[in-house]
Amino acid sequence: MNLSAASEPDAVGFVLAGGQSSRMGRDKALLEFAGRPLAVDALAVFAEAGLPAMIAGAAASARTSLEAFAPVIEDASPGLGPLSGICAALSATSARHAVFLPVDLPLLPASLLVYLLRYARITGSAVTVASVSGFTQTFPAVLDRTVLPALQNELDAQRYGCFSAFQAACAAVGQSVSSVAVELLAQTGEVSDPLGLPPAHWFLNLNTPDDLARAEALRDKLRGRRIA
Repeated sequence: MNLSAASEPDAVGFVLAGGQSSRMGRDKALLEFAGRPLAVDALAVFAEAGLPAMIAGAAASARTSLEAFAPVIEDASPGLGPLSGICAALSATSARHAVFLPVDLPLLPASLLVYLLRYARITGSAVTVASVSGFTQTFPAVLDRTVLPALQNELDAQRYGCFSAFQAACAAVGQSVSSVAVELLAQTGEVSDPLGLPPAHWFLNLNTPDDLARAEALRDKLRGRRIA
């Protein structure tokens, strides 16, 4: 597959940056990873995938700082989790497809986002996600904008789980959530990490300082191996 999404002008990326970051002890969006804020790192992943991107669901305290990096979509119902940020983002765009990437997945390769987007286009899937080691991941997710009413219904009903909302949105149009196994993509060369990181590590969430240290150690080790 062509790993450029530049020819897909009706697709846009959103960095989800509205978490409470309670276990990290500070706002993860502004936390530095590999020398730059995680929000900037996520935006760079979208840029590598050829997708214009914005930030959604940011905490009010971080909004001014984040606006220096990209446009910020205001969350009308802050504190309700990422589903609220997703609904706000879909309401703010006219793009047919929206690709959502949490701010705390810095090891995810851009090529995976491009593949999921192309898969969603080819199959007409309302929701497209990835799976690793047999476990379906909620993010990254490619959503067809037509799922917005169903997602908003879930939010209004105070059902805040993102994956269950994705399932409800797909059921409303007679589909199931499309899940793509990343191991197969890696084996066939459809998706790869530029540093050679295996797929099992791509979905490492940075929830605690220990997670941050582990991710930085993985990246530094692989970079050192490439230099050697």
